[in-house]
Amino acid sequence: MTGTILQKQLLGKLYITSTIEVETGLHIGGGEGKLDIGGIDKLVVRDPISEHPYIPGSSIKGKLRSILERFLNKPVNRESNDTWRYESDDLLDGFTEVKSLLIYYKGARTCELSRLFGSTGKETWVKKVDADADDITPPNPQTKKISINDYQGRQDEKGEQHVKVKGRNCPARLIVRDSHLQDESVKELKTINTGLLMTERKWENGLDRITSAATPRQFERVPKGAKFDLEMVYTIERKEETNKLTSATDSLSLEEQEVIIRDLENLAIALAILEDDALGGHGSRGYGKVKFQRFQLCYHDYNKIRGGAKDFIRPLAAPNNTQEFLKLFEDSGKTVQQFLLGTSQG
Repeated sequence: MTGTILQKQLLGKLYITSTIEVETGLHIGGGEGKLDIGGIDKLVVRDPISEHPYIPGSSIKGKLRSILERFLNKPVNRESNDTWRYESDDLLDGFTEVKSLLIYYKGARTCELSRLFGSTGKETWVKKVDADADDITPPNPQTKKISINDYQGRQDEKGEQHVKVKGRNCPARLIVRDSHLQDESVKELKTINTGLLMTERKWENGLDRITSAATPRQFERVPKGAKFDLEMVYTIERKEETNKLTSATDSLSLEEQEVIIRDLENLAIALAILEDDALGGHGSRGYGKVKFQRFQLCYHDYNKIRGGAKDFIRPLAAPNNTQEFLKLFEDSGKTVQQFLLGTSQG
């Protein structure tokens, strides 16, 4: 017996670059300081070769995910070190079993958050009919009837039959690179006289409300005005079930265009909200205010990578700030849709 297992066809990559400008001192921790008298208690993360401070891509991506998770009003269903977050436990819709509760989640196939940032599966309850269709129902499965509208875990014997399965992972469409200092900022920061390499020290006091005893401490921060290069890469791919009917030179379907437009709009929204929030630690104390400037959107069309790669790289748009980035999605994202039609046609 022969068969074919289809993958999602890779069409290209959309590059989104920008400048991150630090507007208040930025602290992204790189470990504890040395136990020296007068030493720094909390250090910033640095490149081990250049010793320049940088912003890890994981810090940016984690913050954007956290913002979008709250903006989309996702229920928390996963705990790690007393911190709760949302996760799609499988590609299919289902229920996470947490502390005797069954918490509904949206499957990664249709979840906007998981599609953009990825998700890690775990044991979960999904509809048996859907599990059977995806061929993931285990031998001798555990089953129970669950009301699909019950978000608080109250079981309803009139509900649909669900089965416990091992959840599947969903790869992220979005890559966020580490952000390194721009050359001009490197030159400027090397001239500052703080006793530290390209950073500043911030003194703070922990005050005992009863005795008024103060506990001084020092934090290392990247100073206001520093600029970093931001680079994000979004994967454009075709749904696996369409591969049998279409080729890479055919236009994206309307459904696929709408998915990409929604993902990019969600990313623009998260960036705009981050400007109202804080990046890194101690944001409630005034640290980590940033703004994004000089965006560049550029498409790498893998349809045109053979034979010399003519027109392989195509500039799409250059919003000056997050407000202009958001404007690309006016009129149901028609401007972005024109980009997508251009990138998917030969």
